[in-house]
Amino acid sequence: MEKLKKFKGLITAVVILLLIGILILLMYTQNTPSILYPEEIRDYEGQNLSSISSFRENSIRGIQYVNASNYSLTIGGLVNKTVEYTYDEVVNGFQKYQKVVTLHCIEGWSVDILWEGFLMEDLLNEADFNPDAVAVIFYAYDGYSTALPLDYILENYILIAYKMNGLVLPPERGFPFQLVAESKFGYKWIKWITEIEVSDDAEYLGYWERRGYSNEADVP
Repeated sequence: MEKLKKFKGLITAVVILLLIGILILLMYTQNTPSILYPEEIRDYEGQNLSSISSFRENSIRGIQYVNASNYSLTIGGLVNKTVEYTYDEVVNGFQKYQKVVTLHCIEGWSVDILWEGFLMEDLLNEADFNPDAVAVIFYAYDGYSTALPLDYILENYILIAYKMNGLVLPPERGFPFQLVAESKFGYKWIKWITEIEVSDDAEYLGYWERRGYSNEADVP
């Protein structure tokens, strides 16, 4: 009987500690200030846009701070010419495009954002990719990775963005570049891109895909 009382007391103490932890977490979350972006565009051609501050931070290692002065973007793999660009070479060297695209997170929230960037097709053509290529693998500054079919990228005018709502991507949103993987769930929208690999591996699994997430990631 004495052992049973001690066990019940231990369980009660654990439950109390868990409740205290949850309360502290809720207090921290509520008191954490949201970042304001007063100069961002909130309306585009009559369409209301979400704010940059509407995103939830759920990256695998927190916000990454990339220095543009020593940044490089490498495109390699099944290409006839591996290319390496500085940030300025990408921003100033390719035709810019804009479009409003909705990001749908697997957690159930979504945002409508005006993205500005460059066609992935233009960057890949510069590297002269191999006809055997079927996939494009993206790698990020924080070690994250994901992949998409090459046909999907070429047929859907997929952008690699450097601006959102008229502002250069802030660090928390993926500066210098974020993939705009429209019609795919948010875990395909890789941020802080540092390397792009053209591949013949149609089954490559990225960070969340190796943990059971769908490799297709299609938004229903």
